[in-house]
Amino acid sequence: MMKTKIALTLLICICCSLMPLLSHAQLDPGCNPDLPCPIDGGLSLLIAAGIGIGAKKAYSARKKTWSGE
Repeated sequence: MMKTKIALTLLICICCSLMPLLSHAQLDPGCNPDLPCPIDGGLSLLIAAGIGIGAKKAYSARKKTWSGE
């Protein structure tokens, strides 16, 4: 039973590692060099989330020093 689980796990790992070799993705067309590439909305969300996390940590640190903990 244990040998079967190990063999199955190994087979799944090998298949997952070879999957990128079997898939054929489209080439990236890139941007027109004359026009600036737009920044995706996801990037702006990540920046906003980073600012929010930084503000929360700064607020917590300042609150901790004010309360004398």
